[in-house]
Amino acid sequence: MKKFVSIICLVVFTMVMPMTMWGQVQGRKLGGKFNPQQFEKELHQFIVTEAGLTPGEAAAFFPLFDEMQRKQRMLFDKMRIYMHTDTRDNRASMKAIQAMDNNDIEIKKLQKEYHLKFCKVLPPGKVLQVLKADEKFHRKVFKRMVRQRP
Repeated sequence: MKKFVSIICLVVFTMVMPMTMWGQVQGRKLGGKFNPQQFEKELHQFIVTEAGLTPGEAAAFFPLFDEMQRKQRMLFDKMRIYMHTDTRDNRASMKAIQAMDNNDIEIKKLQKEYHLKFCKVLPPGKVLQVLKADEKFHRKVFKRMVRQRP
């Protein structure tokens, strides 16, 4: 009886394991579900590597960087509202255009404010390396997403 249970467990395991692995591979191929924590972790690691940040520099920099990212995300979310404006309504369209322009200006002001804060915790050369690395990371992610589309 004990041997029979062991054989059944082995058969079930050998049938379930490949299906589980295939599901994981398919999830990755199709992009899977977006995991913001994983994205942030990969972004931080990429920036540390590309810009050559020391652990001390990273510890001082990333709280400010993440704070800026959160504030920018709020502004980008505000912008999405205007994408649903009825384009046949000229008055509403004009209002949306002006609001989007003002939002763009707010984003640039926010970036300028935080870039100055970054320069207080990192040398300006490293800040520029970080900004380039951030841009490079987002380009790579976008290209990966485009390649994974069905």
